[in-house]
Amino acid sequence: MLEQACPIMPSRNPDITRDFYGSWGFEAWYDDGNYLLINRDKVELHFFHHASHRPEDSIHGAYIRPKDVNAVSKQLAGLNLPSDAGFPRFQSAENKPWGMREATLWDPDGNLLRIGEIIPNG
Repeated sequence: MLEQACPIMPSRNPDITRDFYGSWGFEAWYDDGNYLLINRDKVELHFFHHASHRPEDSIHGAYIRPKDVNAVSKQLAGLNLPSDAGFPRFQSAENKPWGMREATLWDPDGNLLRIGEIIPNG
């Protein structure tokens, strides 16, 4: 019955947010300067303008389930983001003890995106 969830996250500057996600293949389909809607394939993300938001205090995020986490991780690695500090940043896909293979991306506003797939048994 349920088919999609669309996380709603803060953006200090919707233009920067649109451009950042655009570098990863997302396209904006609504942007009035205060609310931004972007999508890529079946993933839709919403952003509300919050000029005083502090990335280091962000508690917002989303989990994305691609068909091939390694391919997405490779694409994101091509953005040449730092892996250890600051925003944005990226950590390549790795196996996690909870049975997922995950890559981790923090956008310019500190919103956390975990990108993962279930590790098959065997």
